[in-house]
Amino acid sequence: MADLEASNEPDGTTGAGVPDGTEETAAAPAAAAAPTAESRGSRAQPKTDKSEATRALILETAMRLFQERGYEKTTMRAIATEAGVSVGNAYYYFAAKEFLIQGFYDRMTYDHAADARNRMAHTRDFAERLEIALVSWLDTAAPYHEFAAQFFRTAADPTSSLSPFSNESHPARATAVALFRDVLQGSDLAPKLDAELVELLPDVLWLHLMVVVLYWVFDRTEETERTREFVRRSTPMAARVINLSRYRVFRPIVRDAKGLIQDFILPTIGKTAIK
Repeated sequence: MADLEASNEPDGTTGAGVPDGTEETAAAPAAAAAPTAESRGSRAQPKTDKSEATRALILETAMRLFQERGYEKTTMRAIATEAGVSVGNAYYYFAAKEFLIQGFYDRMTYDHAADARNRMAHTRDFAERLEIALVSWLDTAAPYHEFAAQFFRTAADPTSSLSPFSNESHPARATAVALFRDVLQGSDLAPKLDAELVELLPDVLWLHLMVVVLYWVFDRTEETERTREFVRRSTPMAARVINLSRYRVFRPIVRDAKGLIQDFILPTIGKTAIK
């Protein structure tokens, strides 16, 4: 297993001689030498099924060790050893331990979108669809809650490329926004709303999810029941506010809200900003 995918590694990334606790800084530059900026870190796009399997194995091993030992105490060397690959091979797929966060975010966003679409397939009520999408995220993320505070601390840094608001996080964010577009457009409410508002709302609904995520990270109630109650109570309120926007008397407020969203909110969300 130690030589798995050795043909895909750039020269000098065997990880030999790198002491524990220092491999994050010592091995990463060598691993970064060959792949392009587009293919490094969690954005690596392996060309073979075997490469993809190796990458998935490293990520799954890392998630298990983060749960067992905590994020800070888990080194790249430990992840590589548990996965049965060389340290250099691990760095080939993830340029640093922090990039595992992005890999986790990508995979969980994909799993969440698939699960939510399946759950809401048989209802067109907007409030129900929105609540289903939010609860689906909580269920998908539940296994990782124990180390969430450590895990999301890096991603929460607004200057980090791993922030969910960064350009680097655009692929995963686009997946999530597309889900909320389906939440709205597959509902009985969408045809009744202003077309411009329908275009903007998916990003706003994703921001609502980010509020839920932040609350969830610090929720220490059993089964994160407080976060789930927050979703149950806030979702009907959000649905009512959106529903009211279709009435003529509220149109001036809707126009003001659209202006605020376009001018102040969307420009902070990486590549989804309106030019």
